[in-house]
Amino acid sequence: MTKHKTGALKGSLFEAMINETNDLYREQGLALVQKIPTPIVPVKQDHKRHVITLAFFEQKSTVDYIGAACGSPVCFDAKECIYKSYPLKNIPQHQIRYMDDFQKQGGIAFLLVCRKGDDGDTFYYVPFRHIQKFLTRAQNGGRKSFSFAELDDKWAFTKNDQFPVPYLDMIALDLFENH
Repeated sequence: MTKHKTGALKGSLFEAMINETNDLYREQGLALVQKIPTPIVPVKQDHKRHVITLAFFEQKSTVDYIGAACGSPVCFDAKECIYKSYPLKNIPQHQIRYMDDFQKQGGIAFLLVCRKGDDGDTFYYVPFRHIQKFLTRAQNGGRKSFSFAELDDKWAFTKNDQFPVPYLDMIALDLFENH
């Protein structure tokens, strides 16, 4: 997540929506997925206010979420975008390696991308195999991003009355197509 000029964390609202969805999935016995905290080492603390005022990252994090859904281990990262395409440079190399290793162990890896638009938010489930295809294209001199228009419409979804980010149907579709 990065800070806007206002100081607000970009992505925090999207992650809050995913966290709420995960809580609902757990309560209903549909999935067990949790947010993975980024490991930090505190350097300075304000003991009166009980806050960390300076810290550094202990190590590179893996992905934002890990758990089990639809009977399979899953890992994914949450991303946000306001453009018609998503830059591949916004997916750190350590996350790519982790998702690749996760899939090699039989898990399902993907990105959940929230595309902010004038007509509301659209969510995209981007299977890791698609990310690999886009990365290969970039390494061979092609685009260094993927456009949302080139994703099949079946991977796009919006919130519903029950869940803020209803991604389980996307996992089921991914399983049906490739596992």
